[in-house]
Amino acid sequence: MHYTGTIWRPPYEAASLLLEVTAGCTWHRCKFCTLYDDLPFRFRMTPPETVEADLREAQMTAHDPMGKLAALLQGLPASGGVRRVFLTGANPFALSFDRLRHIAELVRRYLPSCETIGCFARVTDVGKKTDEELAALRDLGCTGLSIGVETGHGPSLRFMDKGYGPEDIVEQCRRLDGAGIGYRFMYLAGLPGAGRGPEGAAASAEVFNRTHPQIIGSSMLTVFRESRLYQEMEAGNWAEESEVEKLEEVRTLVEKLDIPVWFATLGASNAVLVQGNLPEERPALLTKLDAARDPAREEALRRYRRSLPHL
Repeated sequence: MHYTGTIWRPPYEAASLLLEVTAGCTWHRCKFCTLYDDLPFRFRMTPPETVEADLREAQMTAHDPMGKLAALLQGLPASGGVRRVFLTGANPFALSFDRLRHIAELVRRYLPSCETIGCFARVTDVGKKTDEELAALRDLGCTGLSIGVETGHGPSLRFMDKGYGPEDIVEQCRRLDGAGIGYRFMYLAGLPGAGRGPEGAAASAEVFNRTHPQIIGSSMLTVFRESRLYQEMEAGNWAEESEVEKLEEVRTLVEKLDIPVWFATLGASNAVLVQGNLPEERPALLTKLDAARDPAREEALRRYRRSLPHL
């Protein structure tokens, strides 16, 4: 298997086979993002022959007779094969329909046990597919897209140069709903800036309540010197929320979400971990967040933030 640079995947894809079909990001303009700065290029597609070679290797591993014998001797359950493949890169869903279809067909050929294929996607990637193409991709098992919407707050989306607005999120998610493609949202607490967290969270909840994500995974913004956002801070154009403010933003989001969804603070950027099904577990989540957002904890939370090597 070949991989380029640091490989990022959502925590809930831990059991998935990671297949590199792209590297880098087609957009690469979000002011806060430094995730792909270690690459010497902006975006690159993996040649089809390399994808196929990786799948052949994965096929051999999945059906390794010695591995099955070792499991049998140790009393372990036999592997049922690869059930899910996660395509790596910032937004592989930007690939053309024909290329995605070819990849899905290769996955089916080499890993017949695979049931679904997921990947990261930008909102704009969905807009480049026709309704018929989306439905065809769903029939090939492409579902469970992880969409880095980050926020539904229009001013934050514009300032951070995300390349789409709140209504674009709603429109493209409705098209995914129509095609039967499930999706998960990645939310990034802290984007509105100092004093505006609750406003941003309330606006985001209003947008998200018009969609049907399976999961909303919330991370917390860390501002690095290498980012364009740091330059905006230095110029006095944006101020970072305190750690307690970020927790208040997350609390507001949890409080105002009305849709049935599994909500979790996902990833190392969160010093406070909460998870549960909304709306039934809302009181428990709010109680934990209320206990965590004590102003006396600000310095300890800030020390944790300074220790992080990534978003």
